[in-house]
Amino acid sequence: MAMDYWTKFKFRLTKRERYYVSAGIVMVILIVILQFALFPFLAEKKKVRRSIQAKEQTLKKLISLSSEYMALKTNSVDIEKALAGRPGNFTLFSFLEKQAGRSGVKPNIKYMKPSTSTNRESYNESTVEMKLENVTLEQLVEYLYLVESPENLVMIKRISIKQSRGSPEYLTVLMQLVTYLRD
Repeated sequence: MAMDYWTKFKFRLTKRERYYVSAGIVMVILIVILQFALFPFLAEKKKVRRSIQAKEQTLKKLISLSSEYMALKTNSVDIEKALAGRPGNFTLFSFLEKQAGRSGVKPNIKYMKPSTSTNRESYNESTVEMKLENVTLEQLVEYLYLVESPENLVMIKRISIKQSRGSPEYLTVLMQLVTYLRD
């Protein structure tokens, strides 16, 4: 009976109506294909492109970090060589005091405060805060030249230079010097 109904219905449509019904069915099929196949495919394609771009950015960062790591590793080897070349009884305090005697600023030392900071892998950071008063610029330059020593791994971490209050040709210098020691 149901089949008979559709057969009768089909024959009742004119050619023009059958064309419109066919076009409508094709449109519905096309919309379903677009909605459930093409649009999700395009959205997924866009998501994959964004994911690829994010992964490329991550890769660039990794390459940058890798080169930075290699540079640090090279510096670590240089530090090891410098530490191996230093005398076994090396202390920053005595080194600075010896260089002060060589440059002639030993009488101008107001104070020297040594300290050792926490572990950095297999090294300790040794610092000395030092205040010099009434030194000339020439004395200071000579002292800094003697003190900042790559072969002994001594570096100036912080320095503050002011003119002395009483006489402008003299300087007051507050500096923090640092080196690394093996554990």
